[in-house]
Amino acid sequence: MARIILAEDDDIVGELVVNHLMDAGHAVGWLQNGDEALSVIRRKIPDLVILDHHMPERSGRDVLREMRKEEDLVLVPVLMLTAMSGKTDEDIAFYEGADDFMTKPFSPRDLEARVEALLKKSRRVLSQALAGRD
Repeated sequence: MARIILAEDDDIVGELVVNHLMDAGHAVGWLQNGDEALSVIRRKIPDLVILDHHMPERSGRDVLREMRKEEDLVLVPVLMLTAMSGKTDEDIAFYEGADDFMTKPFSPRDLEARVEALLKKSRRVLSQALAGRD
């Protein structure tokens, strides 16, 4: 089980993501604006963050940019889940530090597969980092 933060202002998408990932055994906190999401992420560091781009208060890309500036959050995997589907939007998300990028509409099974892949990769990186401290 992983702790996942979802920052998404669309009720339908939010409920779909939360329900599907909870059914997969994860704990999911859902916030509907970027400022609240960043505050929660800073308070208790999650295993994974899923960000929509367009949200009230602060965009997902702004949240991502802030996360990548902070030592405690720099390695937290981030999946951008957005209606923005242009190649430039994807390139910018990766440049800002996203680990993966999915466009809406999306398959819940594809989302789950990508979440699991990001979590597995993150655990491997963390394990290697801890082993390097010995």
